[in-house]
Amino acid sequence: MSESNPARTTTAAESEVADLCSELIRIDTSNYGDHSGPGERAAAEYVAEKLSEVGLEPRIFESHQGRASTVARIAGEDPSRPALLIHGHLDVVPADAADWTRDPFGGEIADGCVWGRGAVDMKDMDAMTLAVVRDRLRSGRKPPRDIVLAFLADEEAGGTYGARYLVDRHPELFEGVTEAIGEVGGFSFTVNEQLRLYLIETAQKGMHWMRLTVDGTAGHGSMTNTDNAVTELCEAVARLGRHPWPVRVTKTVRSFLDELSDALGTPLDPEDMEATLAKLGGIAKMVGATLRNSAAPTMLGAGYKVNVIPGQAVAHVDGRFLPGYEDEFLTEVDRLLGPRVRREDVHADKALETSFDGALVDAMQASLRAEDPIARAVPYMLSGGTDAKSFDDLGIRCFGFAPLQLPPELDFAGMFHGVDERVPVDGLKFGVRVLDRFIDAC
Repeated sequence: MSESNPARTTTAAESEVADLCSELIRIDTSNYGDHSGPGERAAAEYVAEKLSEVGLEPRIFESHQGRASTVARIAGEDPSRPALLIHGHLDVVPADAADWTRDPFGGEIADGCVWGRGAVDMKDMDAMTLAVVRDRLRSGRKPPRDIVLAFLADEEAGGTYGARYLVDRHPELFEGVTEAIGEVGGFSFTVNEQLRLYLIETAQKGMHWMRLTVDGTAGHGSMTNTDNAVTELCEAVARLGRHPWPVRVTKTVRSFLDELSDALGTPLDPEDMEATLAKLGGIAKMVGATLRNSAAPTMLGAGYKVNVIPGQAVAHVDGRFLPGYEDEFLTEVDRLLGPRVRREDVHADKALETSFDGALVDAMQASLRAEDPIARAVPYMLSGGTDAKSFDDLGIRCFGFAPLQLPPELDFAGMFHGVDERVPVDGLKFGVRVLDRFIDAC
């Protein structure tokens, strides 16, 4: 460590962070996109208890039966300063235990990792936040400014019953907040023994989750039918799914590629995707998705009997667009679908992009370098979306910063919604140390 940033002990936080993550994973909060899952209430109560133990007065907000979020505010040394929001979501995508090596809701700690659904998306950050806050409050270390903590429901289905509910119904909870940190940022990408890049999320794609419907003429399966809804829909979905979307390099992606090019000592050409992505290792899929708009067919439905031609066919598509390219995206989608397909949004939300500068970014850089002398923070765009979209509506400047130092061989991008999701215990401890420094520096 440098003399200006000496090592310091956060033993209590480091010693409990893996157990906190494990215990959160053992609370099944699977989100099926409706209300058929277990909900987040049990996890929200667990978080509230952990915060109450150290003197906070958390509040639980239930937007629908079982769909709950926990919010608390920590008073800072200087209440006149703008507040910081640290947010994380409590829900996870479902997991089929038959596909996993270990129980996805077992929270097992083995082989140096915490295993289970939510280990990286994002009960790891929830656990790190809890560990740091609990350690600081036990030892009487107030943050420089107020911090609002939000542990949220429903992020995996767009945040309607979590962040969006709180922003619309309880905006007073975020009074004075001007900046926020949340998920999918601050993780490491090892370039070589002299350099590790830490990707800070400063942008994310927008979304149009779409339902596509075609009406046709119902009839007997043995008869010739030139107005078959299934045929029409499948042809349209195939055109959309196979479409080669053009490369569109946004400000954030250009900055990331420039930083990476400098780090690798070789030019990276976004127009030559194969050569560029080959140099990115495990993060290639994540970065590659930020160079283009995309529309991925995900569900198909039609008919009720093999010898009956249905009168209607339905498909669902996960559409994502780059900041500044929503109109272009929708125009091209409609052109590809054609006049017979009726398109409606199941869920839509904006794209986000902010600049990579300011005191908060400086605090991220400094806290990372203090714990990893070969760290360099760089901006990047997330191919998905987070609860930051809702908080942006309150004028809050949002970043993805959930710091993790990862082993180079770990396929971190593949952990998101993947089988055998896991997070290294050492990575959690690193994240705790960085977050603690970050809170002091910001």
